[in-house]
Order: sequence, then structure tokens, then C-alpha cells
Amino acid sequence: MQIGYFDYPTPANEPVLSYAPGTPEKLALKKALASLKSKTMDIPMYINGKAVRTGNKIAIHPPHEIKHTLGHFHMGSKKHVDQAITSALKVRNAWADMSWESRAHIFLKAADLLATKYRFEMNAATMLGQSKNAYQAEIDAACELIDFLRFNVHFLSTIYKQQPVSSPGMHNRMEWRGLEGFVLAITPFNFTAIGGNLPASAAMCGNVVVWKAANTQVYSAQLFMRILKEAGLPDGVINLVYVDGPTIGATCFSHPDFAGVHFTGSTGVFNYMWKQIGENIPKYKTYPRIVGETGGKDFVMVHPTADVDTVVTALARGAFEYQGQKCSAASRAYLPKNIAPAVKAKLVKAVQSMKMGTVEDFSNFVNAVIDEKSFDNIAKYINKAKKDKKAKILVGGNFSKKNGYYVEPTVIETSDPKYLTMCEEIFGPVLTIYVYPTNQFEKTLDLLDKTSKYALTGAIISQDRASINLATDKLRHAAGNFYINDKPTGAVVGQQPFGGARASGTNDKAGSMLNLYRWLSARTIKETFNPPTDYKYPFLNEA
Repeated sequence: MQIGYFDYPTPANEPVLSYAPGTPEKLALKKALASLKSKTMDIPMYINGKAVRTGNKIAIHPPHEIKHTLGHFHMGSKKHVDQAITSALKVRNAWADMSWESRAHIFLKAADLLATKYRFEMNAATMLGQSKNAYQAEIDAACELIDFLRFNVHFLSTIYKQQPVSSPGMHNRMEWRGLEGFVLAITPFNFTAIGGNLPASAAMCGNVVVWKAANTQVYSAQLFMRILKEAGLPDGVINLVYVDGPTIGATCFSHPDFAGVHFTGSTGVFNYMWKQIGENIPKYKTYPRIVGETGGKDFVMVHPTADVDTVVTALARGAFEYQGQKCSAASRAYLPKNIAPAVKAKLVKAVQSMKMGTVEDFSNFVNAVIDEKSFDNIAKYINKAKKDKKAKILVGGNFSKKNGYYVEPTVIETSDPKYLTMCEEIFGPVLTIYVYPTNQFEKTLDLLDKTSKYALTGAIISQDRASINLATDKLRHAAGNFYINDKPTGAVVGQQPFGGARASGTNDKAGSMLNLYRWLSARTIKETFNPPTDYKYPFLNEA
């Protein structure tokens, strides 16, 4: 029974710890890394709150240290997806009927557990399982995931307050219901925060969820699942399964109670999913919500007035933090001829200074790419560039998978603005530069806009306000997140809601109210206090 209206004000973003030498957080994180590496975990699926082990074990190795085994996870099958759906639907009504403040406090407690008890273990799990350095893990697995949980509670509380007006003699109200059925969350390897947010945001809205984490993110995903359980999440509300993509798709997309999919991953997979869902429309009880954040070919556009050091820093960080494995990573840059030599010289020097190696050595800026499939794909692009007359490697270009999946940060310069690596998503530490004539800035904006099918993030770097305004206007549809005098990465929950359009997804803006609306179904209720008792209206009387 609700006996009060409960308010959840705008939270502050979780402070980012520095991990500088001698800080307590650095010592705690080093200890957590050593602890996780000292044991071999046996990782189950979680269906209806129970640990499920199949015996079909898949080994987990750090991408930067492939001879070490962190643990094994139990691979599931169609049977387990069916069980997850059944478990979710069984508790759907009870979860939807739970009071909002009770649901909210589960996720607020999970955020608090992440910020305190589990902060260093979650960061360490992300570092080891996904090969992130300490800072990248901190801003992702700790701060961003905490922010998603806290801000989404605030956003949803704000949505619930949105009510229609009422006229005399009646009262109108709006119910914000969860969807009728279950939501499928399919999450990627590159952000622990996305892995946690996609199932949690839908569940927070009163939905039940089947969660398929990427195999390469299981190590941190299972820890978040355990945190949710400790925070009081009822059994069956979120069910974590490890199955292959075709199995999850065929099972969920053919189920009559499928109500929506929350997806982050490749454009090709999302396109295929959309097709499957479309073909199965007659089977569903309701039209499913399709929410996806997909690929990117993110740009940095440089004006002739740009500050050289600002450009170099934006490119070095934007392209090579987390080995370029961010959906938002800078992967193509347009440099004006007048400052291109200075930018290239300083960028080469910066890249050459980057240390590459394991995550345990905090002096390493660059670690390994996620797996052998990714390594081979990136190497293919670099090898093509080495042989192509239209391309020249300015720095990097080497790679080895002897001890881990290491690819040097690589900068390619091309004479062809439509060169392969200017157009296709590589998802690795490869940046391609095109030098344009200094007097053709506006023409190059048009070229940039038409080069890629993606429209996720982009940046303009300039000291001239007119050129900034021009780029902002002409590139209006080229990026869902647009940055002025900054790198095109690092969106913060509540500050820069994230998502793009075109082939980059449905632009439903994770980290804002816009995303939560997609997991709600509104019902308007009108109550008349003095109902009419005769069908006749006054206008029917002639006299």
C-alpha cells in the first residue's frame, strides 16, 4: 500500500578515482587483481535466481595473457532460454505490481554496493576479462554503471510524475506500465556498464528480462548479476544465460510473449534481428519495442584554425583509449593541409610514447584487443594498408598474438577520402587520416557527411566560431553525439545521453529519459464523478 509520494532528485555523477601512485584505491585495485588471478572461477548461468551449470564449460582467458585461465562458464542451450523465458513470465505480474519505491531501492542499493563493497572487484574483473586499464575500467565498470542505476531511478521517477490535466467533474491519470511480455537484453563485451544497464533499465520499468551477455564479457557480467541478487532483486526478474546468438534469436523472436529487445552490438546482427522480428509479427501479442545501438565510423573534423595540441590529444585519446574498441572511438580524421604536418608529427610522437602490455602494469596505456577473431580482422585491414598505394602507415602497424592479442596503435594516412579504412568500422586501434586542401573546409564537411553509413559520434575542432556553427549545421545528421573541441568519446550519464542514427542504431539515448520511455506502455484512465444519465445533449432542444 502506498502511503506517500516519494521523490528521487537528480543525483551527482559518481566521482572518478585517480589510481595515482600511493592512493588507497590503487593499492585496493592491485589487491583485487591479485585475488581474482589467484583462483579459477566456475561461472553458472542464473535462471529464476538459481545457479545453473551444464557441464559444457568454456574457458575464460585474459586477452592480454592468453595462457592464464580466469575460470570457466557453463554454456547453455535452447532449453535454458526456454526456462529463462518461463521463469521471467511467471514473476512478471508480481514484479510489475511491486511498489515503485521498492523497485527503485533495489537498484539504488546495487549502485551503492558497486560504489563501495564491489568497486575494486568489478574494476578488476573488467580489467582482466576485457583487457581495460585501470582508468578505463573505473570510468566504465564503476562510475558509468553506478550512474546508470542512480540516474535511471531519477528519470523514471520524473516520468511517473507526468500526468494529464483534468477538467471539472472528472479526474485523469496516466499509468506507466511495463511491457506485456518479456524483454531480451543482448549486451556487448566493450562496456561493463552497457552490460549492466540494458537489462537493468528495462527491469526498473517493471519488465522481466532474459539477458544474453557476450561470451567475452561473462566474467564481469556474472558479478553484476550477483550484486543485483544481493541488492534484493527477486528471482526470475533478470535471467542471465550464455548461449550463441542464433539460439537466443530463434527462441526469443518466435515466442508470442516477446515484447522487446534492448541491444548493443554490430549493425549486421541488428539488421538480421529486425528482419526476424518483422517476419514473426503475426505471432506476437503486442508489437515489440526494438532498441539498438550499433556500429560507428566516428570522425574528427579539424578546421584550419584548430590548436595543434588540442587536435593531437583528441586523436590520441579518442582513437586509442581501450584499443579503439569503443563504439564512439575516433577512426577517421580530416586534417587541413596548413596544420597537417605539425599534427602528424606530434601524433606520431605521442603514439610512440604509448606503452602496451598487461593491465596489471598501470603504466600501460594500451592493452590487448578482445579476442583472436577481432585481432585477425584488425590485422587484415592493417596488412591491406601496407600494400595499398593509396595508404601509408605513419606509426604502428605491428601486431602479435604470441602472449596476448596485441595490436599497436596504428595511424594510416590516405590520399583517397573514400579509402576502405575511412568507410568501414574496424573496431580496433586504427585511425585513418585524410589531408584536405586548406581552403576546402565546407566542401570537406559534405564529403565527410556522405562517406559513412554510420552516424554515432563526431567532433569539430576549431577556434573559429563561424566554422563551428557551419559544421554543427551541416553535420546535423552525421552524429547523434557531437563534440566541439573535444574527442568524440566519453559520454557521461545525465550529461551527454548516448546514441546515434542511420546505421548506428535507433538513437534512443541511453542515460536519459528517452530510453526509459521505450520500456513503458502508457495507459490513460479517466474517472467521471457525476456521470450523465441521459444521452440527449442541450443542442437538441429547438426552443
